[in-house]
Amino acid sequence: MIDRILEVLDGRRLSVLTGAGISTDSGIPDYRGPDSPPRSPMTYQQFVGDAAFRRHYWARNHLGWRYIDAARPNPGHRALTGLERTGVVHGVITQNVDLLHTKAGSRHVIDLHGTYAQVRCLACEHRISRMTLAERLDAANPGLAESMAVTTGVEIAPDADAIVERTNDFRTVDCDRCGGILKPDIVYFGESVPKSRVEAGFQMLAETDALMVVGSSLAVTSGLRFVRRAARDGKPIVIVNRGATRGDKYATIKAELGSSEVLVELEAALPA
Repeated sequence: MIDRILEVLDGRRLSVLTGAGISTDSGIPDYRGPDSPPRSPMTYQQFVGDAAFRRHYWARNHLGWRYIDAARPNPGHRALTGLERTGVVHGVITQNVDLLHTKAGSRHVIDLHGTYAQVRCLACEHRISRMTLAERLDAANPGLAESMAVTTGVEIAPDADAIVERTNDFRTVDCDRCGGILKPDIVYFGESVPKSRVEAGFQMLAETDALMVVGSSLAVTSGLRFVRRAARDGKPIVIVNRGATRGDKYATIKAELGSSEVLVELEAALPA
């Protein structure tokens, strides 16, 4: 299978679209992999419309973001960085919010859904770092994060949401400039990807000869749109993902293999 992928990609400059599957080797679970438990991520409408939902979310995120922040790039991330360095990969469009491509050293990364590391006010658009918010939440909830982790254990979702249930005692905080609602600078389900990011992704695709999808089920339109554009433009599409994807019918090659093993082999085999 690797030989067939090399035949398709050799001599072509690539855009790469990544999903949660590329980060599983860094200890971050995916959403829809064959072994993933059922998940019901919070929607944008729930977050903005219900203070109880926001409290529940921030309590869980107050634990979860620390685990995402501590995660480190795996061989797949590093292989993409190497392929970018040699000019084979033009850039990465990622659906992940974990910043692992940037941590690995990739320079041309479009964080399609934002990142866990920024928080914005929905009223005045003021942005702060997630670390700054953590300090404010710690002050409002002294010792609570530690006690929640000890008494319940922690399971982490790909969006930095820790799966814990006891959140009634958690105190949220609002924007310290205008009192507005604070939200992670992440695109939630039910929310649109900023147009500028979509356009940047299409531009990246236009500047390359082929598209490689790694670790994404393409279940949401935000990623699938790039596969459809590549197909429309007659560009080869290689999909590497364990399990079916919504883009399989467009694929030149579909490989049900692990992200890291494929990318490491490609880095070793594709000439600069």
